[in-house]
Amino acid sequence: MRATVVRRTALAACAVSLTLLATACGGSSDADTDAGGGKNDKGAATSGSSSAPKTSAKALSAAELETASLKQGDVEGHKVAEAGPDDEVPADGLKADKATCLPVVHAMYGAAEAGSKATTKRKVITDPKAGAKKSLKDMTDGEAEGALKAAFDLTSTLVALNAYEGTAGPDAFAGLKKAAADCAGGFTATVVGAKQKIVSITEEKVTGGDEAAAWTLIQDDEGAKAPFKLVALRKEGTVATFLSFNLAAGQDGGAKFTVPTEVVAAQAKKLG
Repeated sequence: MRATVVRRTALAACAVSLTLLATACGGSSDADTDAGGGKNDKGAATSGSSSAPKTSAKALSAAELETASLKQGDVEGHKVAEAGPDDEVPADGLKADKATCLPVVHAMYGAAEAGSKATTKRKVITDPKAGAKKSLKDMTDGEAEGALKAAFDLTSTLVALNAYEGTAGPDAFAGLKKAAADCAGGFTATVVGAKQKIVSITEEKVTGGDEAAAWTLIQDDEGAKAPFKLVALRKEGTVATFLSFNLAAGQDGGAKFTVPTEVVAAQAKKLG
């Protein structure tokens, strides 16, 4: 790649990467890492139906759920902001070609299942790495390509909290796990009329709350594949979902990126 082309591309990346991340839906989950950064027990089960007892829980009020939601300063090295109207996708705008896969689509966009009494959403984005010490015009081709990758190496996570009454929380968690297992071979989602092809769902491991589960979703957009990481965590009647995306990983055609376990751990801590 010629230096001038690399430099122009890097400049464009720097200008648009944060904007793209603000609206991207994506996730990350290290296969053997728990929400606190430790190692999981290899025997821990995260597929199939929920193993948690169907105990009746009192739903958090809207005010209590807001208190339990992440705020700026809760996650070191990350920016936290409330999701705005542009981040909202109405539940009736989410569809799947296989009905059993719909809970996965709902989780990707933070949509509530039946029984939810209150919802909050946050956008959490990793802080950009320190800028290059050289200006782009003084960089070699290799240095400019490195700057381009660094500009995209940011993970954006959409965090949704849904407070459920009674056994609706465990039911929603179990329904998502079943849907992810049933739809491992892929499905096509429709998001406000736009098609999104998910070609595979692979289970990962994560811990936290009363129960937790995680998956890697691979999206295929006209042959270009990008990974998303989806995490679900339940604490009593509240279910938190995390969908993360890393622009650099997307550009690399499915390259791995690590789950922001610090985000999951921070949210689990606030849920108590």
